[in-house]
Amino acid sequence: MGINDERDLEANMQIGPTELGMVRLFITSGTLEIPMDFDPEEAEEIAEEIRAAAQAARAVKPR
Repeated sequence: MGINDERDLEANMQIGPTELGMVRLFITSGTLEIPMDFDPEEAEEIAEEIRAAAQAARAVKPR
């Protein structure tokens, strides 16, 4: 499975701060729960990567 492989899955994602000063990405799908905690600096790096990917995606011509 790669980043370009399509799947027919549904998932929900919540993003927010924790009581310990971390940023949590909380992903749920069915009975699966995936909490991922990042320090604020890591979260900002991830946000930059998401922005860069969004910009690159805009340049892709739809099939």
